[in-house]
Amino acid sequence: MAAETATPKMSRFALTQRVVTIAGDALLVAGIGNAGFDLHAAGDRANSFYMMGSMGMGIPIALGLALAQPERTVIVLEGEGSVLMNLGGLATVGREAPENLTIVVWDNGEWQLTGGQATAAAKSCDLSVVASGCGIENASAPADEETFERAVRRAVDSPGPHFIHAHIDNAPSVSTKHFDPIWLKYRFMESLGLKPD
Repeated sequence: MAAETATPKMSRFALTQRVVTIAGDALLVAGIGNAGFDLHAAGDRANSFYMMGSMGMGIPIALGLALAQPERTVIVLEGEGSVLMNLGGLATVGREAPENLTIVVWDNGEWQLTGGQATAAAKSCDLSVVASGCGIENASAPADEETFERAVRRAVDSPGPHFIHAHIDNAPSVSTKHFDPIWLKYRFMESLGLKPD
């Protein structure tokens, strides 16, 4: 099944702002690159965790958080390239089925930060179908910003896991903020009430 679609392309930053507004005290995990840059620009918080140099690991880290913190809502924002690099993460989410996990995938059909090469999602791989095939029953591909917002609100308010596949434009991120990874780790741990050793 081809993933090519006439769906209008949405703005990653505008959608990220909507997620931050809805998230409340949810734990937010952002994949490397633009997902994290836009999350920081949309509203940095101590309970936001930004990936650095670990492509494909946003979903596994969010899964671990969801299992370790079952009383907290966990939302991961990840690019389709990272999801494609670690499709096993979706299979594990489907198997473990944490009710408090929402996966939001930003799909612009390209490896944006490495030169704009087309990803498999641009032509042949429909990630929402893949997520469903992995056992994530609540998989959707909203067609516009309002539908996206409704999908995020439904995900936060109802048992998951949820998978929201957003087709976005290829506009660059609005920020390129980098963090010291050690400081980031300790800040995030403290937001969970954990005492770093």
